[in-house]
Amino acid sequence: MSARAARGPAPNLDSLPSALHRLARAADTSGVLQEGVKTMRRHPFSDRLRSLTQEVVQTYGSLGAPAYHLDPARKLPSRSATVRILEQLFAVLYPGYYGVQHLTRENVEYHVGALLDDIAADLYAQVYLAYQFDDAHEDPSSDDHAHDDVSHGHGPDGRRATEGTTGRPDPDGSEGLRRRDGDAIAQRAEEAVERFFARLPEVRRLLVLDMVAAMDGDPAARSYAEIIFSYPGFEAITIQRIAHELWEIGVPLLARIMTEYAHSKTGIDIHPGARIGGSFFIDHGTGVVIGETTDIGNNVKVYQGVTLGALSFPKDARGRLIRGFKRHPTLRDNVVVYAGATILGGDTVIGAGAVIGGNTWVIESVPAGEKVLNTRTSKAKQTKILDAFLGHGEGI
Repeated sequence: MSARAARGPAPNLDSLPSALHRLARAADTSGVLQEGVKTMRRHPFSDRLRSLTQEVVQTYGSLGAPAYHLDPARKLPSRSATVRILEQLFAVLYPGYYGVQHLTRENVEYHVGALLDDIAADLYAQVYLAYQFDDAHEDPSSDDHAHDDVSHGHGPDGRRATEGTTGRPDPDGSEGLRRRDGDAIAQRAEEAVERFFARLPEVRRLLVLDMVAAMDGDPAARSYAEIIFSYPGFEAITIQRIAHELWEIGVPLLARIMTEYAHSKTGIDIHPGARIGGSFFIDHGTGVVIGETTDIGNNVKVYQGVTLGALSFPKDARGRLIRGFKRHPTLRDNVVVYAGATILGGDTVIGAGAVIGGNTWVIESVPAGEKVLNTRTSKAKQTKILDAFLGHGEGI
């Protein structure tokens, strides 16, 4: 008996109930789809795709800003690897809440040590790639640009650039230069990882203060576990404090990847350059923006929708933004900023114990202990202030 005969006659699809009929038809969609793909590849549109490909590739390098990376010798850091490092650090900072469960005092040291060993290796790799990328994009007009020496036939150590470190002919000295550059980057990356790890105990001390501030500042909080597991403000602060250490030791690319990951996940945008004191609490958090040069004291609380931003962006004679100066406000100790408030300007200082009411627009310093409400400033004075600072008057 044949296999077909053993299975019986093929079912009549038209005799099946409508639901089963649709399922049977759906089972054949893969074949229809594959045939459609083959047809599409033979379609005249495929010729148009080839020309479109050429048009897209021609834009690489022709539009000014280098929105592409075509240098296989200099790999970029990995966003996914950087996020994994964050996840591992959460398991170190909050053991038992993240990562492995059921830890005990007897095995926690071994567990954390193994985690830190893995993090050190992963972080070193990403820091190395970040340094390599940054070095490759240095200002070519820099006086100490290494390739200037090669162009004159000498390496950076003054030797003739005719032989690489492998002994093979190296007419332009590039192989030897890359090897020496790589050794220097490796040493910098190792030092950066060591400095970062040395700061972890202090980072955790600050985060415990932040967690306590959340418990003391939010009557809806029922436990520390709730804060660690579920508060977006606390998660964003944790990531910012980690990223801030990388920012301080000179790895800005990884720091920005981390805080923008937090931004995309929590809706809270805290620049890694912002300096934040202890016992910081962001309540609710959605829409909070804290700029790069913001300084925040101890025991500060902000609500959703608060912006600590720049008032203006001065430019140089060539029309380029001037960077590296203080653009964002300073909040002294014990300041409270309510929902929707906007505080702008590098010269704006909110004095200790001041309260900034909801939906206020603050571009002047506020004395210690003062309360700023939305109705505090008359319309005439608002217009005068805005004219003086922005020149927009009623347009704001």
